[in-house]
Parts: sequence; C-alpha cells; structure tokens
Amino acid sequence: MASLSEIDENRRRFLLHLLASAAFTTTAGCSISSTGLTSELPAGRSIQALTGDVHVNGVPASVLTLINPGDIIETFDRSFVVFVVQKDAFILRSNSIMTLPGRTATPGIISTAFTLERGKALSVLASRRTDISTPSAVIGVRGTGVYVEAEPDLSYVCVCYGTSDVTTRDNPGITETIVSDHHTAPRYILADKSASQRIIPAPFKNHDDQELLLIETLVGRTPPFIVPRGVTRTRGSYL
Repeated sequence: MASLSEIDENRRRFLLHLLASAAFTTTAGCSISSTGLTSELPAGRSIQALTGDVHVNGVPASVLTLINPGDIIETFDRSFVVFVVQKDAFILRSNSIMTLPGRTATPGIISTAFTLERGKALSVLASRRTDISTPSAVIGVRGTGVYVEAEPDLSYVCVCYGTSDVTTRDNPGITETIVSDHHTAPRYILADKSASQRIIPAPFKNHDDQELLLIETLVGRTPPFIVPRGVTRTRGSYL
C-alpha cells in the first residue's frame, strides 16, 4: 500500500499540472498551497473552475457566482464548470443541464441529489441515501462517486465507487444493484420500452480517477483508492 507521502505526491503532481495548463479560470483562494496540496473550496465560494459559456439560472456565471440548492446550471458548447454545493462536488461538462433540488425535503421520501436533463456530469456525494435522475433512469446512491451521461434514447452510469440501485425511470421493477470498488460495472439504461433488456453492460468511458481526486479534495475527502503516481490521464480536458 502506498504511504501517505506517496498519495500526497500524486495529488501534488496532478493539481500542479492542472494549474500549469491555465485552461480555465480558478477561484481565488483555492490554489495549491506551499505544501503542494489543494484545499477545500473557501467559504462563500461555489465554483472552483470554469471555462466557456456557463449559466446559473439563465445568467452567465463567473467564478464568483454562488450555486445553491434549487439552481439550474447549464453549459454550452466547449464549456464546463467544476463546483461545490454543501458537501457534494461536481464536474458538469459541455452542453449539459443540471437541476439541483430545493432545500425542503418531504419526510419519508428519498431526496434527489440532482437531475441531469442532458449532458455529462461527474459527481461525488456526501454519505446519505439520495437519487440521481435522468430522462431514462433513476440512480439511487448511498454516498458515492458517480459519472452519468443523459441522452434522449439512453443514459450511461458508472458507479465509480460505492453502492447504487440503477432503475429505469418509467418502470421501477426494472432495476439492478451495483456494488463497485473501482468503476466495476458501468451500465447503459435504455429509454426504449420495447427493448428486451433495458439495463445493459457498458464500457468505462469519459471520466478518470484524477477528476474524482480533484472534486473529492474540494470537499475535504479522498477517493477510496490510490491514484497512480504521476499524471496519467485518460482525458485531455473537462469538456
């Protein structure tokens, strides 16, 4: 098992690489410290980084924009935003629409972490029972890392770590429980009601461990696995 110093070095290398790339605008106060490690997002800030055209509730966003429960976040072509709401953190990729639930929860009803109307989102969620919703799927999670893509005819979900119940949105009887240590069982969820099998195996795609490390760090956590030494990314950008 890697030592704490090795884990810190992994984080330092990757986060220095991100800042050196100058590919996006970052929030003041959330840079790498003298120890080489990033810290949690400063109080009073929601957005860690963004590039391109990003709107919150229909208004163009900057790194100073606050994102709160009940807000709608939309990205356009070649845009993304990395942000935190309470103890959840997200990367919302280009051409995506995400709706966050309001603060009020109905007693006895499992709350929704977010609804992804379209696009791609990587999320790490604080420990609790909650749902992620897309047009074709409901993903019940228990404090985990999840990558989701939403298209008109299907959804993609990778439970990066943790336990999730993946269900078709229109038929709660079609469901699969996924227990994942490390991207164990990605799935497609088909919208087509006539399909003989609507939850099917899918490849691992479009996200990586370094992104999970970054957003877990923003809320004071680390993933439950060690990111390999050095900067070995499967993706060249957050788009």
